[in-house]
Amino acid sequence: MKRPAWTQRAERSNIPVMRFMTWLSLRLGRRLSRVVIAPASIYFMLFSPAACKASRAYLTRALGRPASWLDIWRHLIAFGATIHDRIYLLNDRFDLFDLRLHGEKMVGATLAEGHGAFLIGAHLGSFEVVRAIGRTQPDLRVAVTMYEDNARRINAILASINPAAKQDVIALGQVDSMLKVREYLDNGSMIGILADRTLLGEVRDSVRRIDFLGQPAAFPLGPLHMAAMLKRPVIFMTGLYRGGNRYDIHFEKLVDFSQIERSERGAAVEAALERYVALLEQHCRSAPHNWFNYFDFWQSDAADENAAATAARGTVKAVPASADLTTTSRNT
Repeated sequence: MKRPAWTQRAERSNIPVMRFMTWLSLRLGRRLSRVVIAPASIYFMLFSPAACKASRAYLTRALGRPASWLDIWRHLIAFGATIHDRIYLLNDRFDLFDLRLHGEKMVGATLAEGHGAFLIGAHLGSFEVVRAIGRTQPDLRVAVTMYEDNARRINAILASINPAAKQDVIALGQVDSMLKVREYLDNGSMIGILADRTLLGEVRDSVRRIDFLGQPAAFPLGPLHMAAMLKRPVIFMTGLYRGGNRYDIHFEKLVDFSQIERSERGAAVEAALERYVALLEQHCRSAPHNWFNYFDFWQSDAADENAAATAARGTVKAVPASADLTTTSRNT
């Protein structure tokens, strides 16, 4: 069975390089060390034709006009900026940024109930800026979930940037994975997951093809099924990079499974996924250069079509690539 394109990209991250870049960036400061972003973007434009092709195809949809090379350049610059800013965000240097929160009161009200919540995002903007809400809620913890191979790689990358960040990555697919997720939630924490990529493979779960920027694309139901099974609220989150040092962080209530009867969960999951995709499209159009899926997101090869069709009939299922929270290894 053919694997999705994003899983077949060569790994670009290099731990020694990450350590050096972290050391250099923290000592030179954000303004001076940002000089590396432009050369890195030129490198990708010259040596990653597949990524540039995917960028052009996506931007043409999001912008509503044919994308130019300048649009692709801006796309890569935004990606490089969020990667570079991760170094400072993971080291709690929020003072360097203009962080504008939208909907944070709803997050506080949800967490005040004491049952935790799922925080579902996408490869859109920066997920790390969610740590900014910790300034108003110092005891808040956000753990991210991903499959074991990704978790091992990301733990190493996060440890190279800030060793303290390593402890809040939960590997899925293990015997105690769900117990760990429940434990975090019961302690009032948030479980972060990026829910915009699918992966055919080991664990059986479902995908749905939903219209996104003018054409159906496959989205996983797994993250929402997990939240439904654990009967927790789900919040949509995105941290949009607006240039300079500004990020707009949006939180919106997606669904509260704690208030939904078991017999109604299936329909609620489907409705929540449709709302998730609608919000994703809204923010992609609002900040088009923030989408960091550098592969053919709308691909419809025979394997994906067959999985989607049979999943819709409730017979064959596929697994979600839940939260691929990476740095320079976002499979570009």
